Amino acid sequence: MQNLSIFHAVDNLSEELRRELEQNILPFWLHRMTDRRYGGFLGRIDGDGNPVPDAEKGAVLNARILWAFAAAYRVLHRPEYLEAATRARDYFIDRFIDAEQGGVFWSLDAQGHVLDGRKQTYAIGFAVYGLSEYARATGDSKALDYAKKLYGDIERHAFDSRHDGYVEALTRDWQPIADMRLSDKDENGSRTMNTHLHILEPYTNLYRVWRTPQLAERIANLIDIFLTRLLNPETGHLDLFFNDSWQGRRNIQSFGHDIEAVWLLHEAALELRDPALLERVETAIKAIARAADEGLQPDGSMVYERWTDTGRTDTQRQWWVLCECVIGHIDLYQHFGDTEALGIARRCWQYTAAHIVDREQGEWFWGCDENGRPNLADDKAGFWKCPYHNTRMCLEVMERSLSLKNRRS
Repeated sequence: MQNLSIFHAVDNLSEELRRELEQNILPFWLHRMTDRRYGGFLGRIDGDGNPVPDAEKGAVLNARILWAFAAAYRVLHRPEYLEAATRARDYFIDRFIDAEQGGVFWSLDAQGHVLDGRKQTYAIGFAVYGLSEYARATGDSKALDYAKKLYGDIERHAFDSRHDGYVEALTRDWQPIADMRLSDKDENGSRTMNTHLHILEPYTNLYRVWRTPQLAERIANLIDIFLTRLLNPETGHLDLFFNDSWQGRRNIQSFGHDIEAVWLLHEAALELRDPALLERVETAIKAIARAADEGLQPDGSMVYERWTDTGRTDTQRQWWVLCECVIGHIDLYQHFGDTEALGIARRCWQYTAAHIVDREQGEWFWGCDENGRPNLADDKAGFWKCPYHNTRMCLEVMERSLSLKNRRS
């Protein structure tokens, strides 16, 4: 009876998230973010829900829009999702891909002209992710060809064969650049955990539609970087910022990135189908998950970050951290039978539904404070606020629920 009750809990969560995706998240992006004037999608809607028609358009936002609608179409088969995904694919290929130098531009103005041409490895990774997902959903050879080419650009220009790993950023013509930061909140390190995580993710997705030994080797190498360079064996956390020689202060613990890495590392190892590597990864991710859970709160949420050198904790409940908390703990339940993790996932979603989901204007707030007050200062949609983490959470739970259902039938 207990197992049946647990299965029903997963099914119910899956149905809740399907409704959230179809009735709240994706309609917002379809109806409020489509740019009817200049093409593609708007660059920003502020925290109060006001469109900013002249806002710049970021590569990360547009690649994530492409991924979200392609993935939603692959799972749900709704024609409006395919239409939006195709709109995103065409705009991204036409405007963001650098036909002369390779890679993708970091940002465009509202009309689609290049604002910042630097090559941020993180952004190119998301381009691979979105294009490979479109190919996965539709069989489109054009999208797959561009994904392969961008993968080649990353390997040719951003991979450091001497020190291992991927450099954070380069100029438009792939030369060293002084300021490599992904955002003004980051340290100026030439190696970051976040970028390596979001190279692992698109490489894994590309491997689903292009199973080459070379790509498999690159994925295995990325996993090794996580387990030998990024994972702090003393704390179980993943450290964030490093120089070329992999030296860093190791002073920030990012709970959302830790739990996100749990399931993305597991996903990659499962896809490679190497039993020895999988065993190594599964041992590591259990330790990473325990470290991530230091950020869990009695109200069911997970806080953002902790600085070990000052003792300060950022207690924001950010939308993306909550999404990753749900997926990571569902992964622990699905593959290891951890029923406590399933309870954590459900409580985190309940907190999110109560405090982060915007029932009036659609989509989600950036986050809220420890008292549940929503953050209206940061974007509802924008350079970093995309239909990626929450769409992915909904689809991951839906697909995993189906997998569990098939396993028990």
